[in-house]
Amino acid sequence: MAKKPRATQSNTVTIHDQKLHRGEGSELHQFAEAGQPILTTAQGGPVADDQNSLRIGARGPIVVDDFHFREKIFHFDHERIPERVVHARGYGAHGFFETHQSLAAYTKADLFQRPGERTPAFVRFSTVAGNKGSADLARDVRGFAVKLYTQEGNWDLVGNNIPVFFIQDAIKFPDLIHAAKQEPDRAFPQAQTAHDNFWDFISLTPESMNMIMWIMSDRTIPRSFRFMEGFGVHTFRLVNAKEESTFVKFHWKPKLGLQSVAWNEAVKINGADPDFHRRDLWQSIQSGNFPEWELQVQLFDQDFADSFDFDVLDPTKIIPEEILPPQPVGRLVLDRMPDNFFAETEQVAFMTQNVPPGIDFSNDPLLQGRNFSYLDTQLKRLGGPNFTHLPINAPKCPFAHFQQDGHMAMRNPVGRVNYQPNSFGEGPRESAVKGYRHFPAEEQGTKARLRPESFADHYSQARQFYISQTSAEQRHIAAAFTFELAKVQTSAIRERIVSHLLNIDETLASTVAHKLGFQSMPKPADAAVPTRQDLHPSPALSIVERGPKRFEGRKLGILVTDGVDAQLLNGLAAAITKEKAVFELIAPKVGGVTASDGTWVEAHHMIDGGPSVLFDAVALLTSSAAMDDLVKEATARDFVADAFQHCKFIGYHQSALPLLEKTGIADALDEGVWMLPGDEGLAAFVVELGKLRVWGREPSVKLGKASAEIKA
Repeated sequence: MAKKPRATQSNTVTIHDQKLHRGEGSELHQFAEAGQPILTTAQGGPVADDQNSLRIGARGPIVVDDFHFREKIFHFDHERIPERVVHARGYGAHGFFETHQSLAAYTKADLFQRPGERTPAFVRFSTVAGNKGSADLARDVRGFAVKLYTQEGNWDLVGNNIPVFFIQDAIKFPDLIHAAKQEPDRAFPQAQTAHDNFWDFISLTPESMNMIMWIMSDRTIPRSFRFMEGFGVHTFRLVNAKEESTFVKFHWKPKLGLQSVAWNEAVKINGADPDFHRRDLWQSIQSGNFPEWELQVQLFDQDFADSFDFDVLDPTKIIPEEILPPQPVGRLVLDRMPDNFFAETEQVAFMTQNVPPGIDFSNDPLLQGRNFSYLDTQLKRLGGPNFTHLPINAPKCPFAHFQQDGHMAMRNPVGRVNYQPNSFGEGPRESAVKGYRHFPAEEQGTKARLRPESFADHYSQARQFYISQTSAEQRHIAAAFTFELAKVQTSAIRERIVSHLLNIDETLASTVAHKLGFQSMPKPADAAVPTRQDLHPSPALSIVERGPKRFEGRKLGILVTDGVDAQLLNGLAAAITKEKAVFELIAPKVGGVTASDGTWVEAHHMIDGGPSVLFDAVALLTSSAAMDDLVKEATARDFVADAFQHCKFIGYHQSALPLLEKTGIADALDEGVWMLPGDEGLAAFVVELGKLRVWGREPSVKLGKASAEIKA
């Protein structure tokens, strides 16, 4: 049953006559008489005229006692709050976390005690470096912040889609972000790291080398929020009822598998739809295809930590999943969009220090610094200490404290007592049994500014990440380094980066140096610890190896013309729907086309506004009669050429051969280009789409080249 539309408090009535100017007999008045809510001030006072300010005469000055105008313009002037210094570009959704099995043996955290129990959740995805108005497909780390409204307070697992970070100590965070953001004297480039300041900082910060390999990979250009992993990044503690501690790393695994886009594709998507990720999440949830992730945990004790090759407190390192397999413990489902973006997604406040009893911190120096920093951030952005009064930030469990007053206080202690201890027996009291207790770790050492020697290996895991990638993914990493460093104007910075790459992989370093036009290779950078050659590849680090193997949740773009074979179109639509995927129709005109059986088929896009970069695969369901006009259409040729050079699967009706010929790919057809319906039928084509890309095609089509060059 469709939801009843909510009554709106905004007035969209057009002024028709002078009666409306005077507020007499107006449509606004008629709306109120018909049961619509009456417009009021923020104080609840009914408004008689929202169209005209109070003035002296029809052409006179506005008077100072027009309280309605004053309040309205005052609020408008203050509608914007400071955007986040990092993670400004974000999008969120509501949902729930469902526990699969009890973790009582490891933690007393309430949400992990009862299998099948659901905990309300809010998740915000974001880019890190770009401003609020930047495009979704910037090459950037993605924030993956989860707020779980547990029965013992809010738990904020504030993570990223990459399990490591640039720096080992939070004291370097301002320097990192200053370097990554637009350069301060010129205010560009925005939402990009392809500039001198960033790479200068990186070239002088060897601890960043593992993270650099990740951000130059396709991990930083995900196809969708729904198709990317999330990580808690740091090592945390789980503490059980016996006060026993177990170390833990948190992983969110997407149900639909991993998927990213090609760089050339990302650039074109940003031009065609800068809200690509937002639109994808919105459409998915609105259509009932709820995104889902499995929470997995890597659990280990002190003995494992002591014997592991790297320091588990180092946020620039991972524990490979082949060494310590993650265990599934629950699922996260997003099933509802916010009612209002600003009130929820923009005002949500995540803080790493928000943990329930049973979850504690390690001594990871980056995590320790984040715990200190986030509270101050919320105070600046949301105006005062009472940001927890906002519904999106308020706990959903009972809570009681003596905090009072302050900017925008919406609730205060009730009654006489606002302190404790008190002799009146009023108010909440602490509980040694149910209250939060930190794990009683024993600490010792000199108070000094130190970096552990166990943090000193900056290249070995960077090398392991690189050798874990498929050949296609390695090509993309080399191309990303080349693109970014080509934007760097200072040659010494480029040389320093290549000197670091020599400690990771000589072939990678040589490829980048050659493409940048180096006349000679620099010496390898000095390494505090030599790069280990004995670390084995980890298939879990590859997007392609961890791909979905099915087309579920993806989108097929079907280019149609007048005369399209109705039976073929309906059959393909049915096969895609059966696969739990979606399709959209692209036509020469946005209205639609007339099919072969005379039926009218509505289109979702016209060719100019529906390029193939918006889809995971394409099909060309045309007719011979329409082909003469279609081959003359540049956007139709681009539709096919881009899909081919982006290594996508292409299905086509035999009538589309002239378009393939005009595009220049008719002589380069491969196993990814299918004539439909074909001997194996449409179902076989849809199954094949689950491979997502034909990476074997890539060496023969240089990504980024124009269609004409492909033809040549």
